[in-house]
Amino acid sequence: MKNLLLIIFLLLVSLSGNSRDRKPDQNPVAKGAKVTKAGGGYSFTEGPAVAPDGRVFFTDQPNDKIEVWSENGGITTFLQHSERSNGTYFNKQGELVACADLHNRLVAFSMDKKSRILTENFDDKHLNGPNDLWITPTGGIYYSDPYYFRDYWEAGHKEVQSVRGVYYRSPEGKVTRVIDDYKQPNGLIGTPDGKMLYVSDINDRKIWKYTINSDGTLSNKTFFAPEGSDGMTIDNRGNVYLTNKFVSVYNAKGENIARIEIPEQPSNLCFGGKKRNILFITARTSVYTLLSATKGY
Repeated sequence: MKNLLLIIFLLLVSLSGNSRDRKPDQNPVAKGAKVTKAGGGYSFTEGPAVAPDGRVFFTDQPNDKIEVWSENGGITTFLQHSERSNGTYFNKQGELVACADLHNRLVAFSMDKKSRILTENFDDKHLNGPNDLWITPTGGIYYSDPYYFRDYWEAGHKEVQSVRGVYYRSPEGKVTRVIDDYKQPNGLIGTPDGKMLYVSDINDRKIWKYTINSDGTLSNKTFFAPEGSDGMTIDNRGNVYLTNKFVSVYNAKGENIARIEIPEQPSNLCFGGKKRNILFITARTSVYTLLSATKGY
């Protein structure tokens, strides 16, 4: 009898310990939510960015278009002839800032479709082809500049930058190279407080995180995740979303907490909708949505 009571006591202690060690539900997907196709028939979708009203602008780069998804109104074309825009992000002025690699530069499109050039050179040489960007709360812009050959470039176009780097454009317009040791930089995203930046070295299959210094330079390079990523986003829990064969989600500690299967290989993503609780995913010839248990910003 004593032995039986001892066994029961030890079992209860074990169960109690497991309960304390068990992590709370970290699933970022809303209960019962499923991936839904929002639109198709594109050549290659990329660069989703949420507007202040919750609409999502995204690019169809091979067709040189920027499209707009509305939570209730479907998809319409915003701009034809977008300078082959790739990654995009809205600035505080309500302009859509785009990595436009037709002429290897960053441009800003107003909502009345006027454009202005933000930057197009570094060290008096054209950029390789800006790919993705993130804008800080104070208006600075971080953007990746890998090299992917485009058949629409003029004959004789060459890769002239000495490295495939990441750059920072200050609110005043000064451009500084802040990363120069990657094989192929690609997706990047910062925290909403502007203190940390996550950057993908897609060819090295690694995500790194950095402290953002007051002058825009980066420090404290720290390994974050063993996956490369094309595009990236972040939610209000600090979870970082990556796109490779699927959507892979890591919490702020660098623990993989979810892998979301998409019918086509995803390229990029952001949170859209008026409540910022709809994960909007660009994936090759289509775009998809998924109701989230978290929110973007």
